[in-house]
Amino acid sequence: MFTLAEVASLSDIQPTYRILKPWWDVFMDYLAVVMLMVAIFAGTMQLTKDQVVCLPVLQSTVNSKVQPGTSEKADFTTVETATAQGEEASMRTVSSGSAPTVTPDIFLSTATTFQYQSTESDQELKKEQKDSSGRKTNLDFQQYVFINQMCYHLALPWYSKYFPYLVLIHTIILIVSSNFWFKYPKTCSKIEHFVSILGKCFESPWTTKALSETACEDSEENKQRLTGAQSLPKYVSTSSDEGSPSASTPMITKSGFKFSADKPMIEIPSVTILDKKDGEQAKALFEKVRKFRAHVEDSDLIYKLYVGQTVIKTVKFIFILCYTANFVNTISFEHICNPKVEHLIGYTQFECTHNMAYMLKKLLISYISLICVYGFICLYTLFWLFRIPLKEYSFEKVREESSFSDIPDVKNDFAFLLHMVDQYDQLYSKRFGVFLSEVSENKLRGISLNHEWTYEKLRQHVSRNAQDKQELHLFMLSGVPDAVFDLTDLDVLKLELIPEAKITAKISQMTNLQELHLYHCPAKVEQTAFSFLRDHLRCLHVKFTDVAEIPAWVYLLKTLRELYLIGNLNSENNKMIGLESLRELRHLKILHVKSNLTKIPPNITDVAPHLTKLVIHNDGTKLVVLNSLKKMTNVAELELQNCELERIPHAIFSLSNLQELDLKSNSIRTIEEIISFQHLKRLTCLKLWHNKIVSIPPSITHIKNLESLYLSNNKLETLPPAVFGLQKLRCLDVSFNSIAVIPAEIGLLQNLQHFHITGNKVDVLPKQLFKCVKLRTLSLGQNCITSIPDKVSQLLQLTYLELKGNCLDRLPVTLGQCQLLRKSGLIVEDHLFDALPSEVKEVLNQDTSIPFANGI
Repeated sequence: MFTLAEVASLSDIQPTYRILKPWWDVFMDYLAVVMLMVAIFAGTMQLTKDQVVCLPVLQSTVNSKVQPGTSEKADFTTVETATAQGEEASMRTVSSGSAPTVTPDIFLSTATTFQYQSTESDQELKKEQKDSSGRKTNLDFQQYVFINQMCYHLALPWYSKYFPYLVLIHTIILIVSSNFWFKYPKTCSKIEHFVSILGKCFESPWTTKALSETACEDSEENKQRLTGAQSLPKYVSTSSDEGSPSASTPMITKSGFKFSADKPMIEIPSVTILDKKDGEQAKALFEKVRKFRAHVEDSDLIYKLYVGQTVIKTVKFIFILCYTANFVNTISFEHICNPKVEHLIGYTQFECTHNMAYMLKKLLISYISLICVYGFICLYTLFWLFRIPLKEYSFEKVREESSFSDIPDVKNDFAFLLHMVDQYDQLYSKRFGVFLSEVSENKLRGISLNHEWTYEKLRQHVSRNAQDKQELHLFMLSGVPDAVFDLTDLDVLKLELIPEAKITAKISQMTNLQELHLYHCPAKVEQTAFSFLRDHLRCLHVKFTDVAEIPAWVYLLKTLRELYLIGNLNSENNKMIGLESLRELRHLKILHVKSNLTKIPPNITDVAPHLTKLVIHNDGTKLVVLNSLKKMTNVAELELQNCELERIPHAIFSLSNLQELDLKSNSIRTIEEIISFQHLKRLTCLKLWHNKIVSIPPSITHIKNLESLYLSNNKLETLPPAVFGLQKLRCLDVSFNSIAVIPAEIGLLQNLQHFHITGNKVDVLPKQLFKCVKLRTLSLGQNCITSIPDKVSQLLQLTYLELKGNCLDRLPVTLGQCQLLRKSGLIVEDHLFDALPSEVKEVLNQDTSIPFANGI
């Protein structure tokens, strides 16, 4: 036999699952326990007590007379009377005049009467028979036991016999139906994860902090306490991503703080302190909630299973009620039994009593009452399941009560689980919603970020760039640490891959900041921060994938001098709309665009009158339409790199103020149009490197003011004499071509300071080369030169000499006479340098800062 505790364990679930059991499930569990107790109580009574007691029914009324076969003079002696539980009795009678005969007698009265029989006279015999109150049945004790068993199975209704076991089976089925969704493999894992995450979200310190901050933000009294001495509120921007920007100023509106250049903002400590460990746990919870939502929200198996088990319980209730009601009246105390064993006992009919009838009937009525209550609760559950759409859950109320207006609505099993939790305590859903909000997650990231990136740590990452400016580069952070704005002496700030970057009003403290880099970082700025940037920022670099990533406030920086845009500006989606607002940048001088343009946008002409430098790096996309260049009359520097140009664009010849032209990495084969450059009186630098130029036309000599000519990485085989007619030429770069001879006319370039002919086929250096006494850089590497003339000593201003990759046997000893040449500026094989005399090596090795000769 099993105990109540063992049966009750069937309904046992983990205590943490209680939050998913609404009141009706809990109430039905208690009803099931009571029904189990009814079943076990009824079964115990049936096993411990006699079931039925049967007595034979006599065929006719018999007088208390001596049977015909008995002698009148029979002497009756009273013997031991046996009773079985007050229901059976037997008496053994012995005749004195004949063989003994045993006749059991059954007394109808409950009192035991002793008969004294005498054989002396008939009157005494009649008197004794008259005083007796029982009748002889001629049945023994074992026969009564047999009859009781037979009649229990034949006469007693089946429901009276099996009622406790049916109640037990039905109750177990109901318990299993109530808790099946907690045990089914495809649902229990999701439920287990949900309950685990929900408990952690409820207990997380971040939940309490977020909700308390919401209350503080909504309280006007707390806003006034910002200046109080006893409170410690935190400097928090009240701007949010959902704030609607004004039409003229596309940035975050900010209330509660006003921009003041004289009084920079100082962060006040927060009321609630969130340590690093709690912050890491909260970030992990955000990730778990995100993954759990993606896993659960795509199906409704839990909902269907719960509806199915509720329907099963309802059908079970109807079934139990229907058949049980029919058998209530079958449980009675008296029953007539016809066992058909006359050949064994001699009687055909017995009248039996069911001792447990009254108790079982009362238990049955109690059970029916319990099952009715259980059924009505099942019907209510079905009404609740179909009354509202449980596969949709809205956090509208939570959004209204908190500052997290971005909490998304959920659906399917995720929504159903939250509806079930609401039946337990709606505070669970409210706290859980905090971990569905991106705004909440961003706030948490900001707090964790500020814990990690302190002022001291940021100071260690500040470096000096090539322009000797203090620079800070932040890469792949969750946001911009508040301590950044305390670096008041910072000149350059680079933010890369920081999608949630926000520039607060505290940037007004950075009075030295003039250059800002935003690489894949659509930063948002507060109103007062924008006002500061508009007045102080001079240089802005923006790198993006799509034009929509360019912050709208960029086009309103009216004092901006330099703008660098790197990204896709020619996709079908944006149609170059990113440059429409450039007309507002009235002080823009330098525009650098690295993109894939097919034409120079007409909108760029809005800033053309005041542009002095235009750079277009086109990443291999062919630039076709260049007519807009004609309007850029003030452009002094123009770079059209990697634009697949095949000829020099004619629009360039209209740029009368052009001083430097760079056409690097194009497909230019001929430069016959170079004659038109004679109209560009201010052109001093021409860069035609990394093209496919085969020859230089003689007309190049008409560019009288040319000082720098870059023709490296082309297909030149000769240098025409016309090149050496450019008397003002200071830099000539013809590296990596196929030039075999350096013409003697090179000696005419008396102002030449830098000559690069690396990577050609030169084998002999003309003596006229060393007449260019102003040479400071001479690159002769990777040629076929066999010797260096001693006249190299005439190059007294030489600081850099490249000879590596030639066929030299030795270096001239006269190298020691080049006063400014040092070993660091001599690029040559080690064995050639080691072969020099020691005094020459000593001169080249000495480290002294000798002033340049001739005032250079």
